[in-house]
Amino acid sequence: MSSPESEDPAEPAGALPAVAPQLRALRRRAALTLEAAARAAGLSPAHLSRLETGQRQPSLPMLLALARIYGTTVSELLGETSADRDAVVRAAAMEPTRAGGWTYWQAGASGRGMQALRVHVPYGSQGDVVRVHPGEEWLHVLRGRLRLRLGDTTELLGPGDSAHFDSLTPHRIAAQDADGVELLFVHTLLQSPTATLCLGPTPSDIGETP
Repeated sequence: MSSPESEDPAEPAGALPAVAPQLRALRRRAALTLEAAARAAGLSPAHLSRLETGQRQPSLPMLLALARIYGTTVSELLGETSADRDAVVRAAAMEPTRAGGWTYWQAGASGRGMQALRVHVPYGSQGDVVRVHPGEEWLHVLRGRLRLRLGDTTELLGPGDSAHFDSLTPHRIAAQDADGVELLFVHTLLQSPTATLCLGPTPSDIGETP
């Protein structure tokens, strides 16, 4: 995935009303300062502060990055709950969520050790910075063509093609065609509440939260 702080267009205020209070609450639960969490997610403290106060809405890459850092899921960041964790997710229950030009549908229950999403990535929505973080990712192209960069190699995936890789391998995805690309995406969640991306905060960075 691209860097969370790529130049995605800002979402209008109120597009994701549950995000702002959840972001602050989950950061505090993870015992991370604003500065430490922002650095781990590749954001500036001012940018993360704006997300937490609802002045700016996060893109999907930002939500994924923050979910990993806080040891939670995108569903919880959005304030969604799953009381009984049903094993089956019906198509009618998959409400689309739009963030930063991306559209995604939850394809699995929250509170699990991995997260499954159906994602539409529009053409031209990605920045040039690759990402590196602990975990594993699996993706399967449903429609369109996906340009996947893994380390020094770039692969073009078409419908029916899949990729499964260690997220410590520098990686980036982008839609090859103007219509974008639709894919199934599964990633592991970091269970430690202080788990970070890349060269995240050191233990000395984790202290009293503002």
